[in-house]
Amino acid sequence: MKLLKPFLLMVSLVTALFVAPFAAAGTPETREDGVTVIHLDQYNGYFSAEETIAGLKAGEYEFVITNKSGKLVGFQIQNFKSHETLDMFPLEPGQQRTSRVTITEDGVRYRCPINPTPWYDLDNVKAAS
Repeated sequence: MKLLKPFLLMVSLVTALFVAPFAAAGTPETREDGVTVIHLDQYNGYFSAEETIAGLKAGEYEFVITNKSGKLVGFQIQNFKSHETLDMFPLEPGQQRTSRVTITEDGVRYRCPINPTPWYDLDNVKAAS
C-alpha cells in the first residue's frame, strides 16, 4: 500500500503533463476595434484551430487561415442557416490570408472547397452582449 500511493501520484502527474499541451486552446482575442481573431491552420483534409471556437458571440470576426497542407487549398465560409457565402478564396502552400466576416446568431460553417474537407458547423452562436 505504501508503494501504491506514490505510483498513482506519479502516473497522475505524467498523464497531466502529457495531456496539458493538447488541452491548451486559447480564448479568441477581441481587439480594441471589437473584431475577434481566430487562427485556423489548414492541413490535408482538416482544419486545426488555435483558439476555442465553441460558444462564439455574434459580431465581427477575422479568420486568419494558414495553408499547411503543402498543396493548393481553399477557404469558404457561409452563413449556417442561409448558406450564403460570406467569403471564399484559394491558398497556395504556405500562404496565409485573412477573412473578415460578420457572424450573426444564425452561425457560420466553413470548409475547403478544393480539398475534400467536411463542413465545420458553428451553429451555437450567442447574441452579442
